Amino acid sequence: MIGIFDSGVGGMTVARAVEEVLPERSIIYFGDVARTPYGSKSPSTISQYARQNCDFLLAKGAKLIIVACNTAASVAGHLLQQEYDVPIMEVISPAVAQAVKSSVSGRIGVIGTRATISSNIYEQEICTLNPSARVFSQSCPLLVPLVEEGWLAKRETKMILRRYLHPLRSHGVDTLVLGCTHYPLLSHMIKPRMGRRVKVIDSSLAVAHALKKFLTDNPSFAEGLALGGERHYYVSDITEAAQSTASRVFGREMNLELVRIDT
Repeated sequence: MIGIFDSGVGGMTVARAVEEVLPERSIIYFGDVARTPYGSKSPSTISQYARQNCDFLLAKGAKLIIVACNTAASVAGHLLQQEYDVPIMEVISPAVAQAVKSSVSGRIGVIGTRATISSNIYEQEICTLNPSARVFSQSCPLLVPLVEEGWLAKRETKMILRRYLHPLRSHGVDTLVLGCTHYPLLSHMIKPRMGRRVKVIDSSLAVAHALKKFLTDNPSFAEGLALGGERHYYVSDITEAAQSTASRVFGREMNLELVRIDT
């Protein structure tokens, strides 16, 4: 099975994208709703949570893991790849590759949690692919809680987005990376505030297509993954907001299964 974890339900945008791109593949998802958001946690705590999430998915039969949380990927991605003997994919590299390819001016904006932006991982990877690129980053610590609470059309959310996005517009970016898998749920408000000329990169779709390419390039590994489209969506806490957001992501009623992760 393909294992996917996130700090909450925002990473379900990745699971949805994988369902769309690889509908025959089986998925097991874990959303750490009880401990969200990760962006305000220390690197050591984030790494601890990421290991626990991987252990849970592996115990449930995952043969490949996607770190759908940008914060966990930026802080612990390389660590997980070193410590586990299964393929560990993350949402950052595919989004970076797409952003560099899309940008004409080389002026690329990135929005994410404090931990993701502080890690400078996007700037490092973008400049590795395009040394002449200029990266403008903006931490948006209020967005994940707003998404988790289901505030996807509130006036307050629109005002906060306008405040966060204004500096990036001032810098004249022509490409904006949504550096958190929660943020596609706000894309209907982000896109009009950035303008038609700005290409918005959805990391969930980028990693789904990267996964498809990986399986195509590694047919022997792909043969060992379960088929049949089996789906399991686990969360560490079931809240009304999490349930409604999950249903909104998939456009169907979702059966979230409650599990407890040892701390």
